[in-house]
Amino acid sequence: MVFFHRNGEKDPSDLNEILRNLVLLSQLGLSLITPLLLCLGLCWWLTIRFGIGGWVFIPGFFFGLGGSAMTGYKVYLAHCRDLQKDDRGEKIFFNRHE
Repeated sequence: MVFFHRNGEKDPSDLNEILRNLVLLSQLGLSLITPLLLCLGLCWWLTIRFGIGGWVFIPGFFFGLGGSAMTGYKVYLAHCRDLQKDDRGEKIFFNRHE
């Protein structure tokens, strides 16, 4: 979906915003699924390598969900911080730090 001006030209700022949101959404999806897959992969390796029963997948699943929740929360906090920074409209110079 591309937005056009009244004279028919593409608005690059709208296209940049769309691409930025698409990248953020895909990054969030990968960040949420990766801890779960890593924990389940570790559980699979434990069952193959050491012969541990299938019960190990249950705590691995919940640890993976916990890791995904923490990742989602950190992304949410970073997004809120970016929105507050945009609302202030202040530029940070080299000698002024947050």
